[in-house]
Amino acid sequence: MPTLQLPSNYNPRSYQLEVCEAFDRGCRRAALIWHRRAGKDKTGLAITSKELWSYPGVYWHLFPLLNQGRKILWDGRGRDGTPFLNAFPMEMRKRTLDQEMKIEFTNNSIWQIVGVDNVDSLVGANPRGIVFSEWSLMDPLVWKLLQPILLENGGWAMFIYTPRGKNHGYKTYLHAMRDPEWFCSLKTVRDTLRDSIGEAGGPVIAEADIDKIRREGEEDGKVPDEDTIQQEYYCSFQGNLQGAIYGVQMTMAEREGRIARCPWEPRFPVNTAWDLGVGDALAIGFFQVVGREWRWIDYFEDRGGGMIAGIKEVKSKPYAYGRHYGPHDIETREISTGKSRKRFAEEHGLLFTVVPKHLVADGIDAVRRQYPSMVFDTQNCDGLINAARSYRYEWDEKKQEFSKQPYHDWASHGADMVRTGVCGYTPISAAPRPVVATGMDFNPLNYEKDIRSLPTEAIHEFDPITGRSW
Repeated sequence: MPTLQLPSNYNPRSYQLEVCEAFDRGCRRAALIWHRRAGKDKTGLAITSKELWSYPGVYWHLFPLLNQGRKILWDGRGRDGTPFLNAFPMEMRKRTLDQEMKIEFTNNSIWQIVGVDNVDSLVGANPRGIVFSEWSLMDPLVWKLLQPILLENGGWAMFIYTPRGKNHGYKTYLHAMRDPEWFCSLKTVRDTLRDSIGEAGGPVIAEADIDKIRREGEEDGKVPDEDTIQQEYYCSFQGNLQGAIYGVQMTMAEREGRIARCPWEPRFPVNTAWDLGVGDALAIGFFQVVGREWRWIDYFEDRGGGMIAGIKEVKSKPYAYGRHYGPHDIETREISTGKSRKRFAEEHGLLFTVVPKHLVADGIDAVRRQYPSMVFDTQNCDGLINAARSYRYEWDEKKQEFSKQPYHDWASHGADMVRTGVCGYTPISAAPRPVVATGMDFNPLNYEKDIRSLPTEAIHEFDPITGRSW
């Protein structure tokens, strides 16, 4: 095996050197929340080149969309015009496969750019090191799928991104700060200098240049709003993702304490709302309407399990159900079975109320009107909260403005589910369900004390036989 000086074509600046040294010491998890053009991907490549040469295996550089990976990294070049792929010298390489954006190395390692727009394609592989580029825009389900692989093989993960509001990227940052096994670095334009070998030592991006961006816009002519500038250059988690459809509503919900613990209230029925996506993508929201509050108490999202996975999940819950609201296409017959998914659910004991087809814009307006009454449970609805914060309009490159169509990505499933629930909901009864004592509610310590005399939150709280919660 040839002796190489790695990383190649990379002179780290002081803030980049910190993470390189952390990986040299054996770091397995890292979160780099760096401002725009701070060299996140280049640093990820530098670390990957050393790792794959020392420890043969499969290594991935993930992007939210596959075509982003080609534009940003595969065909990308640095400020001096040097291709980013020069991080992998030719003497290391066995083959470079342009169509697959994959490089095979003489030590049998493989490095590849992968898009997570097809999450299912990640299942079954065994990567040893993964860079999650633009993590705050990525489907958080990806980490749920890949984390067990890295835990089993002792691999590493690096999350590199700028903030996009308080979504899963924010939670990753909080976790990385608190966990001593993680390397965590947050760098704004005030924290980074061009201080590597041969550089003059000035700021990577001067604040005077940011003022110019405020006046004139960026290279593509787009003038960012102040929230975006604070996120991109000052790494602020405040503010909303640019183009966020429910950004203002989620900000108000947080300020008013409506993103909090919101446990199940057994006296009231639980309704479900469903989104049935392409390729067996599925989202189910569990909600209760209690007085003037619309409470999201639980959330389930799945890829690949199909309708039967959702039915099993609903049946596994202890809830007393009201109605199950499904989108209009639940009545479409499947080519493979000749049955609709509505019919399939009926055969498995689940009766759906079909929500008529409506204009997406009208549905979004209906959800916005309902938002002031919505409460989100932080324990069981984390995925829904992320989706609500990340759901955004599509950017029209030609017109240089946001279109009126939502951008379809991982956040769409949860957001479409909410729209189905809001547009379909009709109250069953304004009265709460009475609490009825059963044999399981018998109190052996006081024969005359019926469970109906207990406060609601105490019902089924304790099993006097086992000493455990029900």
